[in-house]
Amino acid sequence: MHLSWLGQTAVKIQTKNADQDVIVIIDPYKPAKGDFPRSLGANLALFSKGSADSITLTQDPFILETLGELERNGVMLSGFPGPDGTVIFKITAENISVVHIGAIKQTLSEDLIDKLGKIDILFIPAGGAPNYLDLELAAKLVTELEPRIIIPYATHTDSDPNAKPLEPFLKELGLKPDATEKKFVIKAIDLPQEDMKLWVLEKNV
Repeated sequence: MHLSWLGQTAVKIQTKNADQDVIVIIDPYKPAKGDFPRSLGANLALFSKGSADSITLTQDPFILETLGELERNGVMLSGFPGPDGTVIFKITAENISVVHIGAIKQTLSEDLIDKLGKIDILFIPAGGAPNYLDLELAAKLVTELEPRIIIPYATHTDSDPNAKPLEPFLKELGLKPDATEKKFVIKAIDLPQEDMKLWVLEKNV
């Protein structure tokens, strides 16, 4: 599984199904400014707050912007009701579960935390209020969800200039990055078994 961050809450996941590449794009919303793809090819496109402001998506992707659970291209997709009408996605492929929190501004209910279950990789907004979850609440949510790997996103970039940089979130979380890359490649066998890891993705468009 390949993981990339495109800026804001936009994430690209590349996985395999019967030796065929499957591209999952999450939240490809066109920003008001900054560097961001004008179009992307995808097999699956997920939207946490509707698809109205999406960039152009090619390859006729299957689009999911609602609640529910289904399997497509060998990928299990689950959409859960998040705060303020958002959708929180859990993507399972190659025996790896990835949870994408979206651009939430409020924390998750205990019931939703229970329903999300085991999380291998958690994408969580780390840009702080007012556009994203307060950093203290974000750090607390990480401890409640107990992922094996944390990947912060929605931090300060040219396409999200009002978001806070990563450092305040790291201070709140009390962790130092275990790795920093433009793309992470991981197999289920490589998932950490004991200590929670913090991986930092640099914006990669």
